[in-house]
Amino acid sequence: MLYQNRDMGIDHIKARKDHRCYGMGLGIIILDDVYPGFPGDVRNASAFPFPIQYEIAEGVDIWALVHEEDKTPCREPILRAAKKLENMGCRAIAAECGYFAYFQRDVAAHVDVPVFMSSLLQIPWAQQLIGPDKVVGILVARQAQLSDAHLEAVGVKVGSNYVVTGAEDDGRCPEFEHLWYAPKRTDPPGASYDKAERDFVQVAVDFCRTHPTMGAMMLECTGMQPFARAVQREIDIPIFSWGTLLDYAYSVAVHRDYYGHV
Repeated sequence: MLYQNRDMGIDHIKARKDHRCYGMGLGIIILDDVYPGFPGDVRNASAFPFPIQYEIAEGVDIWALVHEEDKTPCREPILRAAKKLENMGCRAIAAECGYFAYFQRDVAAHVDVPVFMSSLLQIPWAQQLIGPDKVVGILVARQAQLSDAHLEAVGVKVGSNYVVTGAEDDGRCPEFEHLWYAPKRTDPPGASYDKAERDFVQVAVDFCRTHPTMGAMMLECTGMQPFARAVQREIDIPIFSWGTLLDYAYSVAVHRDYYGHV
């Protein structure tokens, strides 16, 4: 990519509504939880080619967002975090866990920048790409915690051409549990990349083989995308993840220039 001193199309600048900082990229709401992420995980900024600003949704940890049936206490901390990111100058707002889908509509109504609260936003698009005779395989952390409300909030027609499984179900990905599942989390939280990749790729391959009409796979969880390429090498279908969503989010919020020749 060619970088110049500045966008040569800039002649005059003006403030955006309530924005304090400029030249910003994506604002990402993260959970109030202490655990590391491999490069590619949304809470690890090192692998992304655009600016990232984090804001913690105070008091909202994995258990509250994913496992608690009543998610009402999560709403206000999430809205506050989104507004702070908007005021900071972020051009779009995202989050780090697919289960933030539950609050997609709330956050979108609360701020004046584009909102991408869940990787699951890509499911309707994936369904359109593969046609009605194939299914999108939705690979989530825990299947039981994905409700119809999550899917409806991101525009998925319940009962349409998708299938779901949970990577952590039946203890199939213990390295993930060491990071994210409080009853089995190590102290301090940690995981082996090689073991996590081996187990997760096997889960994805088994999922695809169980559903021969699978035309695309949706990786719900932020911690899955470090292994997306390894999965695709094995099953060779389109893979959607937080990585594909964030790339898209930044590209529409801050469109790039084109340099070339004729």
